[in-house]
Amino acid sequence: MKIAVVAANGKAGQLIVEEALNRGHDVTAVVRSSNKSKAQKVIEKDLFDLTKEDLAGFDVVVDAFGAWTEDQLHLHSDSQKHLADLLSGTDIRLMIVGGAGSLYVNPEHTVQLVDTPEFPAVFKPLANAQRQSLAEIRERNDVKWTFVSPTADFQADGNRTGQYILAGEELTTNDKGESIISYADYAIGFVDEIENSKHIKERISLLGK
Repeated sequence: MKIAVVAANGKAGQLIVEEALNRGHDVTAVVRSSNKSKAQKVIEKDLFDLTKEDLAGFDVVVDAFGAWTEDQLHLHSDSQKHLADLLSGTDIRLMIVGGAGSLYVNPEHTVQLVDTPEFPAVFKPLANAQRQSLAEIRERNDVKWTFVSPTADFQADGNRTGQYILAGEELTTNDKGESIISYADYAIGFVDEIENSKHIKERISLLGK
C-alpha cells in the first residue's frame, strides 16, 4: 500500500513508519524539516501547505500530528480539518493518531475519561483538544476516517511485545487490570487497521495485553 505519514518525525509517527516499512509498504514521510524517520521517500513541507496534489495517489494518509503546549493545542483540530478537506470525496483513508481522554467510562457513553476526578489535571487541556478533534471528524461524512485511541497509560518507551487487544469506544483493561500500551505495540495495531480497513468512520482503541 502507498502510505503517507504526516508528522513522521514524532515518536508515534516514526514507529508507524517503521512498522509499515517492515511489512513492505510504500511509505512517504511528510515532515517540516529534515526527516528523522526511516522512510526514504519524503515530502518536506509544512502540514498546512500540503495540497490535494501532494496527497493524490496514496491509499492512506496517517495524521500523527501532536501539539503539547496550551497555545498550540488548537492545531489538533486545525491540522485534522486541513487534511480532511484535502481528502474530501476521495477513496484515500485518513488514519488519525488520537488520545485516550475521549474514551467512555460508562456503557451509556455519557462520561469520558477526561471528565473523571482521577484524570490528571496537567493532561486535561491536551485531552480536551483531542476530544474536540474527534467530535469534529465524526461530523465528516465526506472522508473515510478512522480515529485510533490508545488506552490510558500510553508509554512512549514501552517494550514491543507484538501483542495488543482491539477495543472500541470504552476504556478497557487487560487481564492484569491495566489500561496500558506501548507506542510500539500501538503502531502494530495501527498498521493492522491500515491493512484490514475494517473500521471506516469509526473510533477504535488499542490496549496492551
